[in-house]
Amino acid sequence: MNKPQLKTALVLSATAALTLALYPLHVRAAEKKTPTVSPAFGKPLKAAQEELKSGRYSEALAELDKARALPKPTAWDTHIINELSLYAYAKTKDFPAAAKTMEALVNDGQTDPAEVNRDIRELANIFYQLKDYGKAIDYGNRAIRVGSADATTNLVVAQSYYLKGDYKGTQHFTDNLVNTEIKQGETPKEMQLQLILSSCVKLGDQPCVTHSLERLVTYYPKPEYWENLVGSLFQSRQAAASDVDILNIYRLADDVGAVNKPQQYLEMAQLALEQGSPGDAEHVLEQGYAKNVFTEQRDREKAQRVLALAKKRAASDQASLSKQAADAQAAATGEQDVGVGIAYLGYQQYDKAADALAQGLMKGGVKDQAQARLLLGIAQLKAGKKDQAVKTFHAVSGDPTLVRLANLWTLRARSAVGTVARN
Repeated sequence: MNKPQLKTALVLSATAALTLALYPLHVRAAEKKTPTVSPAFGKPLKAAQEELKSGRYSEALAELDKARALPKPTAWDTHIINELSLYAYAKTKDFPAAAKTMEALVNDGQTDPAEVNRDIRELANIFYQLKDYGKAIDYGNRAIRVGSADATTNLVVAQSYYLKGDYKGTQHFTDNLVNTEIKQGETPKEMQLQLILSSCVKLGDQPCVTHSLERLVTYYPKPEYWENLVGSLFQSRQAAASDVDILNIYRLADDVGAVNKPQQYLEMAQLALEQGSPGDAEHVLEQGYAKNVFTEQRDREKAQRVLALAKKRAASDQASLSKQAADAQAAATGEQDVGVGIAYLGYQQYDKAADALAQGLMKGGVKDQAQARLLLGIAQLKAGKKDQAVKTFHAVSGDPTLVRLANLWTLRARSAVGTVARN
């Protein structure tokens, strides 16, 4: 399986976060009527306000240091000193000092509760930018508890868990977000699903990896996600040890765009020929040529030989297909009907394939019912009968690999591109 690529989403910069958090604090502090600052603190605080209004922030901080050095400040004195200091720190881009000061303000019992709720949300953003992921998590979760969190807060907390190396925490927190979105009928965000997937990979939790990839292909059916998901089936192919299973894995891989190497095209074509489906062999090799995958001379020569054989067998097969279909209809059991259905499927005649496969299963006596049902579902899906296809996929039983493939085809059917027939 390819290593999942986790893209880091942009969140608010520390500058933007503080800008959002700061109503002009020197104005706000001056407007507050009660309580008032102690007389001894009036002069340096007024001087600091004048410096702030004039844009002399370093001078304002010097005046505030004078006030901070005075004895016996009240809680309100300290609060006003911190409000004015926060504004100056933000303007001078001293974000560590600003964050420390903002923390003091939200915890001093003097700040209006509505402002506290907003500021703890912004503290999560600021600490994330400062790479203090522990505090980003603390303030982000606090914002969530009081109901002031937004989508950025959720992303900050999720990414902070991940960047802190707490993959269990990432998985648990983000999974809860995703489940809530799904329950509310929303599409979960791709970044959240990527975070869960990457955490599962870091934890070595393969069932979690598989489940995460399934959700990604359900909501974001990109070839790279499908390639990783189908890749897990190819990795277990030795355990499957059945050419029938491997060819059916290739059928899904081809449909979702996960066949992209010359060796894969060649192997699928050879397996299709061996399984009596020259139409599939011809089609997949022609796709390979159209995508210019056979760049090496050795691969081109081999592909030419296999394609020539596939064309020869397909021509012969198609010439007798009508007779095969008539003979199958007259047969007492459905085995011949299934063979005809597989042939029609290889030639992209999906309605005829679905009819023949369904007839064969209805008659009974089919040796490999699991494969017949799987291929019936594929034919129905490609014929545009999605609901019927999903019902058929759910009926596949027996062979564990084919059951797994049926589940993945169900996801394919439900995805945005799941009903698009292969060109």
